[in-house]
Amino acid sequence: MTTDRDWTLDQTFAGPTGAVRWTALGPADAPPVVLVHGTPFSSYVWRGVARALSREHRVYVWDLPGYGASEMRSGQDVTLAAQARVLAELLAHWGLDEPAVVAHDFGGAVSLRAHLLHGARYERLALVDPVALAPWGSPAYRLLGANADVFNQLPPALHEALVRAYVASASHRGLHPAMLDRLVEPWCTEEGRPAFYRQIEQNDQRFTDEVQGRYGELALPVLICWGADDTWIPVERGHELAGLIPGAELRLIEGAGHLVQEDAPAELGGELSRFLRTDR
Repeated sequence: MTTDRDWTLDQTFAGPTGAVRWTALGPADAPPVVLVHGTPFSSYVWRGVARALSREHRVYVWDLPGYGASEMRSGQDVTLAAQARVLAELLAHWGLDEPAVVAHDFGGAVSLRAHLLHGARYERLALVDPVALAPWGSPAYRLLGANADVFNQLPPALHEALVRAYVASASHRGLHPAMLDRLVEPWCTEEGRPAFYRQIEQNDQRFTDEVQGRYGELALPVLICWGADDTWIPVERGHELAGLIPGAELRLIEGAGHLVQEDAPAELGGELSRFLRTDR
C-alpha cells in the first residue's frame, strides 16, 4: 500500500490565525468543490476522494491552522469560531462565490458557522459524520481538554502512543499501519505535540450551540453521510440532524466508522459524486 508521500499542499494563504497550506486539483474551469477536514486529522484524509472528484471538479483542499502542514504555534487561535472565519476568507481568496462544500467531523461545524454566521455562500453542502449537535465530546476528549497542561508534559513516546490510539479508534475496519503513521506524524513534532492539546482545549460545545438553532434556515441542497459503525458520534445524530435541515438527504455507509474516508472511500466517493452532479 502506498503511503501517498506525494500528497503535498504547495500553496500558502496568510490567514489571520496562521499560514494555511492548500492546493487545488482538477481543471481550473471545472465546478469548484472545497473539502474541509476535521480533528485530529488533515486534508490527507481527503486524498482519495479529492483525486476522484478532480476528474469533473476543481477540488480545493487545505489544512486548518494548527493542523497538518499549516502553521502551528503557541498562543494560536484554533477555535471553531476562528476556523470558520478562515474558511470564509479562503473562499474570497480563491475567488469562489458559491462552491460546493464537503466537510467532515469538526469541518461540519466550521462550514455551518461560515455559512450561517459569516455569509459564506455554498451551491450545496455535504456533511460527513459532522460535529453539529449537542452534546458532543467523549469522556476522553473532555479529559484531554480539561487537563491539556498536564498531558502536554508527557514524554514524546507516551504522547505518540496516546495520539496513535486515539486516531486509530476513528476507524471501524482498522487503519493500515503506514496510513496510521501518516495521520499521527504531524502531532509528533516539536510544534505538533502542544498543538494537539491546544486544539482540544480551545473547543467546546458553545461553538455548535450558537448555530444549532438555525439549521432550519439552510436553503440549499444538503447531503449527510454517516458511517453506520461510528463510535465517536452515534448514527442517531445523523437522523436527528437530517430532521433539522429542510430537505436533507441522509445516507448511511455500512461497515464504516467515523473516518469514513478510510473505511469506505469508494462508497463515500460514489455518494459525493452523485450529490455533486448538478444535472442529476
